This record gives sequence, C-alpha cells and structure tokens, in this order.
Amino acid sequence: MIKVGIVGGTGYTGVELLRLLAQHPEVKIQAITSRTEAGMPVAEMFPSLRGRIDLKFTTPDEAKLNECDVVFFATPHGVAMAQAKELLANNVKILDLAADFRLKDVKEFAKWYGMEHGCPEILAEAVYGLAEINREEIKKARVVGLAGCYPTSVQLGLAPLLSPKSTGGKQLIDGTHIISDSKSGTSGAGRKAEIGTLMSEAGDNFKAYGVKGHRHLPEIVQGLKAIAGHDQIGLTFVP
Repeated sequence: MIKVGIVGGTGYTGVELLRLLAQHPEVKIQAITSRTEAGMPVAEMFPSLRGRIDLKFTTPDEAKLNECDVVFFATPHGVAMAQAKELLANNVKILDLAADFRLKDVKEFAKWYGMEHGCPEILAEAVYGLAEINREEIKKARVVGLAGCYPTSVQLGLAPLLSPKSTGGKQLIDGTHIISDSKSGTSGAGRKAEIGTLMSEAGDNFKAYGVKGHRHLPEIVQGLKAIAGHDQIGLTFVP
C-alpha cells in the first residue's frame, strides 16, 4: 500500500483529492492536516466521506508526514516549497496542487505570485504534472507540480494541434496567434468568502476577470512551448 499524507484537507481541492484517494485500492491515507480544524473528524466536515474516511484532521506537526511515501499539498502557494527539502530528505515524494513547482523560471514565479522561490534547486528537477503529456516523467519524479485548472484545459485542447507527435511534423495552426477565452465556475476561487462569488452575485451572471493579466498565462505558454517543441507561441488569455 502507498502511504499518503495530505496537507490542507479542508479546501475544495483537498476534499476532492480525498474522495479520489479513498476509492484507490492501493492507497492508505495516513494523515490529513488542518491547523484550524485539528481534532475534528474529516467526515464531520464532509459528510459525503462518511464510511470512507475515519481519520481526524491533525496539525502538520502531529501528522508524521516524513513517514509517508507520498505527500500531497492542497495548500496556498508557498507552503509546499517551505517543506520540500525535509520531505525529500526522508525519501517522501511530493505532489503539489498549488503553483510552487509549475513555473520553471523563478523570475516569472516571483512576478506572478509575489514571492521569491524558496528552493530553486528542487524546482529545477520538478516535473510538470499533466499526465496526458508527461506520464513517463511523472512516474520517475520526486517532485510533481500539478497543473492549474485553466492550463489543463487549454493545453489538452491544443496539444493535438501543436504536438509534432500528433501532427506528423506538420504545422496545422498558427501558434503565434492563439486566443483562449476560458470559463470557470465559482468553485475555482476556493472556499473563502468573497462578495464576487456569493450566489446572489454570481447566479445567472457571467463576467471576465484578470483581463490585464492572470497568473495562469505564463504556465500555459510554458506548457504550449514544450508541447510544440519550439518557442513560437503567442497567446491571448482571458479568463
């Protein structure tokens, strides 16, 4: 059995990860952390997991993550990179659902996420976690930076048109003038309370946001360049 720990189990990504892992025949969930909900049974917060998850939330200090085989981070940006060195030193593999290990350029990371990268040497070895594109590399990786929501949809949609493996080396589209007009539901903003995601604000409503720039833009461009095998990618991205 693969011993798994989850850091940050109370958000939407955390609970969806829990749901999937609870059904995996080769996974044993060792710990689920939450500083604010420590001591609460997981199924009390998420009744849909009754009968499948019998653990309680624990603090990160009590979780014994170093004894896991794999640790998932469903946390805000910056948390995984702060703990990566210690976990890797204990032969624990890391899968981060935030952006700590997505962008290879540390300057781009600092620009879009407003913080310096804490472990660029680990970032250098991290594999981008889009399984449909990097399946073999992910199998061998110690650190995986799982793809963002918009980057997943855009890259998988365009990969058959850009990848030389799919096109037989032919240029099917002009990759320098790509427009991605992307849509997301309010759950993509997470569980935190915000006026813009209230039902009375978002119901029967539709709006663009981040038009001046969105942090998923450099991630999408980086991925499309890797898929195409060249740097001639131009993207207008409006979420």
